[in-house]
Amino acid sequence: MEPKMSNTPLLPAPRAVIFDWDDTVVDNWSIAVKALNTALVQMGLEAWTNEQCLRRAGGSAKDLFFGLFGDRWQEADKIYYDTFHALLDNKVNLHNHIEDIFRTLHGAGVYLAVVSNKRGNLLRAEAGKVAFDRYFGRIVGAGDATADKPDPAPVLLALQDSGVVPGRDVWFIGDSHADMICAHRAGCSAVLIETKPPPEDMLAQALPHARMRDHLHLMEFIGDYFA
Repeated sequence: MEPKMSNTPLLPAPRAVIFDWDDTVVDNWSIAVKALNTALVQMGLEAWTNEQCLRRAGGSAKDLFFGLFGDRWQEADKIYYDTFHALLDNKVNLHNHIEDIFRTLHGAGVYLAVVSNKRGNLLRAEAGKVAFDRYFGRIVGAGDATADKPDPAPVLLALQDSGVVPGRDVWFIGDSHADMICAHRAGCSAVLIETKPPPEDMLAQALPHARMRDHLHLMEFIGDYFA
């Protein structure tokens, strides 16, 4: 299907779209905050406020906990993931309109992939549970590439064998400042979905090329490219 361009498109029509997962595809923020604070408290630190979590979110759990606890990072990591999955109770909380977005892009022949800092095996299991794996050429999680977001390595892995090289016609859609930094470092278009907007001073490190209020806004934005 040929893209239908608006008169003044903000971004080039996408040859590929890479999605973050947590808080971009699935709605897990409140659960992640509770699990993180459980790990922090059990490891002897004070719980973080929502603002502190927003400022420190986006990296992998391994990188976060190694920075906090050094060689004891695996203890915190286990507490975090055990608590997270207990709170999630085997559910996958999807954002509204997300599958409509996948269907539209996939139907238009756009290559789709996921780059997340959720551990790779857990990420792929969750994607399979809701049968979203059928939309993606690659699903790249923490530990799959030589480094995790915001390093560009997982983006390069996600595009491997796709025939698409990083460029402005590759959109990286995510909710955190780390996603925007990753997009810029990979040379892609950074698209922020404001499910939990990062502090503006954090975004100033790597400004989004486009900002979406919610998934309906993103769906309408995509509609300017694909009829």
